[in-house]
Amino acid sequence: MKDFDTYIFDLDGTLLSSLDDLAASTNYALRWAGMPERTLEEVRMFVGNGVKLLMERAIPDGQQNPRFEEVYAKFREHYLKHNLDRTHPYGGVLDLLAELKRRGKKLAIVSNKFYAATQDLAHHFFADTIEVAIGERENIRKKPAPDTVLEALRQLGASKDGAVYIGDSDVDVMTAKNSGLPCISVLWGFRDKEFLIEHGATLFVESPHEILAKL
Repeated sequence: MKDFDTYIFDLDGTLLSSLDDLAASTNYALRWAGMPERTLEEVRMFVGNGVKLLMERAIPDGQQNPRFEEVYAKFREHYLKHNLDRTHPYGGVLDLLAELKRRGKKLAIVSNKFYAATQDLAHHFFADTIEVAIGERENIRKKPAPDTVLEALRQLGASKDGAVYIGDSDVDVMTAKNSGLPCISVLWGFRDKEFLIEHGATLFVESPHEILAKL
């Protein structure tokens, strides 16, 4: 693994263990609407493409359900208040970011989580290390389109040369490919190695410390 100048990270499943809070808000909204709740493993497979698609997968009949928008709104309302209840950085993540920062690397987050929550979480956990955090918003295409990655590079004043993308899902593998960046797939997130290999992943790490060890 080469030493890069710029490290662009996915958020959920890569930097943050956030599945419990995502599932809690999903089931809060479903319960409020009198709809069947979802298991943690179901929510694990629903995440990765933004919370609107998460709720489309969780709500019976998805966006065809006449109550979709109000249930989705209830999810967003709950999640903005409760996204720090059990969410926390994975072990070793803070050390990794601090060391990369010490070495003068440029660091960014690109997420399909809606913009306000991305900003809140990035500021709460990574204010000392992460320079740029971009979430889902109306005027930029979400991953796997390359737009958020390219915007992060622009804000960092960095080029693709010397940049790497780090994520935990098939969406991240596609995002890196569409952005013209190498991809490091982490194995502590929401998808297992076999699934990632099936979706084109080729470079894996089992812990944040492994990234530093290979520099």
